[in-house]
Amino acid sequence: MSEKRKRRPKILMIEDNIFLRKLYRDKLTRAGFDFIEATNGIEGLNKAFSENPDLVILDLILPRKNGFDVLDEIRKNKKTKNIPVIILSNLGQEMDIKEGLARGAQEYLVKTDIRLSDAVEKVKKWLKK
Repeated sequence: MSEKRKRRPKILMIEDNIFLRKLYRDKLTRAGFDFIEATNGIEGLNKAFSENPDLVILDLILPRKNGFDVLDEIRKNKKTKNIPVIILSNLGQEMDIKEGLARGAQEYLVKTDIRLSDAVEKVKKWLKK
């Protein structure tokens, strides 16, 4: 039982930008999280289903399957439907933001408008709920 309490929260980042993944991996592992990454939508879905992350950070513009479709499938699956999802995207149009939230994301962050440290605080906030 003590192992369960000591488990580090697991974050899955589905993002095709290697530089951004590295920045988030470094910052989140230093903040005490386990970090799993996927470079496209299909790999991301497979990891969401197999790794059972505590939270998903999801880009929308992804190879093989876009982020909106990934989010829909996460929400439809019994095992993953309650995992908090934070969209982190360059799509900053109001209709994209409304769409992401309507499909079940907890937060919608625009990459150019958010500092890395603020994004980490959002992750911590959703994991406390």
